[in-house]
Amino acid sequence: MSSEGGTTRSAAARISSLQWVGLIVAILIAGLGFILGLVQQVVLQQLIFFTAATFALVIWTWNAYVAPHAKFGREEGTQGPGGLALFKAFVYRLRKLIASLLVILAIFLIASATVPGFFNALNIITFLILCALLVFTVQVSQMFVDNRSAFIGLMVLLTMFTVGSIFIEGFSSGANIKSMLLFASFLGLACVGQTLVALLGGLDLSIPFVIGASNVFLLYLIGLGFYPWLAVIIVLLLGSLIGWINGILSFRLQGQALILTLGVGFAVSGLTQIVTSIGSAFAGNVFGVVPDWLKNLAAMNGVTFGISVPPVILIWAVVAIVLIYGMRNTVYGRFLYALGGNRTSASRLSISERRYWVGAYMVSGTVSALTGVLLLGWSGGGFIGVGQPYLFMTLAAVVMGGTSLLGGQGGYGFTVIGVLVLQVLTSFLVGMGLKFEWQQFIFGLLIVPMVALYARSPHIRTQI
Repeated sequence: MSSEGGTTRSAAARISSLQWVGLIVAILIAGLGFILGLVQQVVLQQLIFFTAATFALVIWTWNAYVAPHAKFGREEGTQGPGGLALFKAFVYRLRKLIASLLVILAIFLIASATVPGFFNALNIITFLILCALLVFTVQVSQMFVDNRSAFIGLMVLLTMFTVGSIFIEGFSSGANIKSMLLFASFLGLACVGQTLVALLGGLDLSIPFVIGASNVFLLYLIGLGFYPWLAVIIVLLLGSLIGWINGILSFRLQGQALILTLGVGFAVSGLTQIVTSIGSAFAGNVFGVVPDWLKNLAAMNGVTFGISVPPVILIWAVVAIVLIYGMRNTVYGRFLYALGGNRTSASRLSISERRYWVGAYMVSGTVSALTGVLLLGWSGGGFIGVGQPYLFMTLAAVVMGGTSLLGGQGGYGFTVIGVLVLQVLTSFLVGMGLKFEWQQFIFGLLIVPMVALYARSPHIRTQI
């Protein structure tokens, strides 16, 4: 009896100790925020409010994640683990969340040390809000088993937009929203082919080169006297041809799609510059008159059916709806998922792997060429390097949306979420005063753990 009483008192003592530790941690974090607020001369009323909110958040987090571990040792006749064991169990259970918080902290500290004026009260509050919403998202996402990545993506999108609206002037204005949707449309269209190819377990690194080549070659054809509509058709057919070449060669050389499409992309880019630079001193650049209807399709002041909305946004919306519906409700979509999920089973169902593989790359080439055409309407001049940012961005959008690079999991609906997250994040970082190289650095930190997560799954070739 005395042993049982001693065990109970020991467990109660450990629980009480953990509660005191949580209180101390909350006081230290809230106190640090209060001191930083005083240094930054924040309005006292706001400082008190945010300090109280931070204290409450830390207490809630501590009780929600640490308290469950304190229940060990309450059972009769058992000896609960010590404080070190509880701490190890706590860290292991939340290792992904802790790693994410550390990444955000590292980004904040590096930015504070390198960007003049970055370390201020508003950015500190933004950092704390991001951490709080990350904890909330991870906690609630456990309820969404089937579409967890979509839920997390939507929460990140909502977080970025809310924080940007609060701390960046004009972030939620109609003009800025239209601007974000315009650039998201270009990226979203460029991601169509990358998503389809990724669902089969492949990659297409020729996308940015096809975009740049189409952008330049279209204006070159118009300058030669071709009708603009005919020039557009020719460019789209050439994009489809490039996709066919990518598909045929990568299918015959299984496992080499990444390097092969990169090589094809370089060849296409070089050949385009050779052809368009004949008789010109400006290799990679073509100057001419862009048709007004093409400008209207992609310009910020474009009009759709009398409404001041660029038609490219509507084009992307239609493409997205067709793909999202078609991938889930048509034979083509179901067969594509079947091939990406298990090629052996798909072959036993007489599904032509070659046809679907080559078809996905042809779609990728065609839509990439369309993106280059639309970008010409936006910029007004041909530039071979216009597609270079899309080499990284298409991969980032597909992966961040939740489509597995191993194939068979995800879809274009997830990619749309990834595209919107990247675009809102880009606008947010620009509004915070970060330059392009900083944006690339942060995007890289986001995509690396996502790729690592998917890479832990068995490769598609090993599935039977």
